[in-house]
Amino acid sequence: MFITRTRSVLVLAAVAAVSLAGCGDAETGHTTEHGTSTTTSAGPSTSARTDYNDADVTFLQMMYPHHAQAVEMAQLVPSHTDNQQLRALATQVEQAQAPEMQQITALLQSFGKPAPTTSEGHGGHGMPSMPGMMSAEQMAALRAASGPDFDRQWLTMMIDHHQGAIAMAETELADGRNAEAKGLAQAIIAAQRVEIEQMRIMLGQS
Repeated sequence: MFITRTRSVLVLAAVAAVSLAGCGDAETGHTTEHGTSTTTSAGPSTSARTDYNDADVTFLQMMYPHHAQAVEMAQLVPSHTDNQQLRALATQVEQAQAPEMQQITALLQSFGKPAPTTSEGHGGHGMPSMPGMMSAEQMAALRAASGPDFDRQWLTMMIDHHQGAIAMAETELADGRNAEAKGLAQAIIAAQRVEIEQMRIMLGQS
């Protein structure tokens, strides 16, 4: 009787020990699982774009209104002259520079900079005046002209305008850091040098 009771006590003790161990494992597993969930819930951090410098920003902010004036000049041509060669050149200028303005806007926005405006070309927002930009008086005189007089004014002004753009692009190549901005500068230099030569020939023929 005593032995049987002793065995029963031992069996009960063993069962209790196993039950306690099982509870401990369950709690440990829950804690570990919860800990893992907390650790993996954090998302990746995003870092700001840093592949540009102040020279890149200045170049883009100034080139936008510079291009805008060239496009404005090109759009005057069909209503002011019948010169087909000049009309073709004006179309070429507009088709090249309007998409570059969109590229400039997108690039500045990727830098976290505000979209440019055309008023910056006339000293707005603290921006300096830019080489090759026409004054309001020059633009008014161009709008008032027509025929061969318009042709001469337009070609002379656009040559100056292109030379200013090339000077700005060369500064970007020397001082800029961003590969896309530098690529744009190289494209501007290549295209506008060719157009300058074409316009000089056209002036010589007039």
